[in-house]
Amino acid sequence: MNDAHLDPYVPGRGNPGYTVTGYDLDLTFRVATNHLTGRARITAVATERLARIGLDLEPRLRVSKVRVDGSPARWQQHHAKVDVLPRRVVEEGSEVVLDLAYAGHPQPAPSTWGPVGWEELSDGVLAANQPSGAPSWFPCNDLPSAKAPFRITVTTDRAYAVVANGALRSRQAKGAQTVWVHEVAEPIPPYLAVVHIGRYQPVELGTGPLAVRGHVPTSHHTAARRAFARHGEMVEVFTDRFGPYPYAAHYVVVVTDDVLEVPLEAAGLSTFGTNHLNGHWERLIAHELAHSWFGNSVTAAEWRHIWLHEGFACYAEWIWAEDSGGDSAASHAAHHHGRLQKLPQDLVLGDPGPADMFDDRVYKRGALTLHALRAELGDDRFWALLRAWADEHRHGVVTTDDFVALAERVAGHPLDDLFGSWLWEPALPPLP
Repeated sequence: MNDAHLDPYVPGRGNPGYTVTGYDLDLTFRVATNHLTGRARITAVATERLARIGLDLEPRLRVSKVRVDGSPARWQQHHAKVDVLPRRVVEEGSEVVLDLAYAGHPQPAPSTWGPVGWEELSDGVLAANQPSGAPSWFPCNDLPSAKAPFRITVTTDRAYAVVANGALRSRQAKGAQTVWVHEVAEPIPPYLAVVHIGRYQPVELGTGPLAVRGHVPTSHHTAARRAFARHGEMVEVFTDRFGPYPYAAHYVVVVTDDVLEVPLEAAGLSTFGTNHLNGHWERLIAHELAHSWFGNSVTAAEWRHIWLHEGFACYAEWIWAEDSGGDSAASHAAHHHGRLQKLPQDLVLGDPGPADMFDDRVYKRGALTLHALRAELGDDRFWALLRAWADEHRHGVVTTDDFVALAERVAGHPLDDLFGSWLWEPALPPLP
């Protein structure tokens, strides 16, 4: 739960001066009309004197009431911001509780990468927030560094199931509706908070030390069991390589009744489309699971460090292939190195710029950086490094400098040449 700093990759998002320590969202949603009524209680601690408290919220959702520490407060809503004006200045170090009532017809938020956030499906909705879509459905401090626990209550039509982060604490009928309460105790950034509303039925996916709970339309249960049959084995491999699964609740997989361009990660939960059940996407199943450690638990302090998410999850694909009887990580590295050599040599992995942060070169060059580091350290020290990285920064925020420092500590000597060429030079280095 770190004090958030503004991020140039997502201009307009983020609000300085406070640390959020908890979100409590109470949402009522009508599927037929895509109408959302929300109450958000945000508990925070001021890191400076605050006469104004800023929040991110898309203008499709209009605030109707604000309270600060139980007392009515004024507010100003403009563009994608809500400025709360407490009656008294909030002193540095003081806890403050914000209560906001709001409503509207949510839509995805515009961004450099296209619309992100609340999305209507053929029969239901999902919230796919990465990197800046969380304010499309709740007020927040929308930065990856602004991590906090969440409690998410959703009331919706009885025909629909609700899936959200963490553990399902209760489900209660209320007339023609059902009230669902989910809670995640570990701190997560707003972009990794998720709500699914659809005609889902639970199904167990995979076996092993970690329960994998699927929420899948009944007609796709057989295909989902087949597609995720090795999920338990993946958990065993990644637990051995990265350390214990970082969330108290079970891992959740949602399969929408729609086609999705790519799978989506959230804290303790991954989302796939029906098109990902055809048996050809095992690497992406491994990729999304690996984000539980790298991205969800260990989270980049700013989006320029995104290779710490995607490079690691991509390398996890190669680790899974290697450890499950497929091609070795070295074989994958050679293949993708050859492919990247044919592409423009104008990407700086350590700071790719917002337009290129989701470029496939970030994913693959990030994985190649880890493979080069593995060659430098040897397997024993490399696996020790990944376990230490996941353990020492569990549920924290990190930078590239943090990883370099830990790698040099494990290596016992500077790694300036390796990291300088892979992270900071546009030209692709030779593969070791």
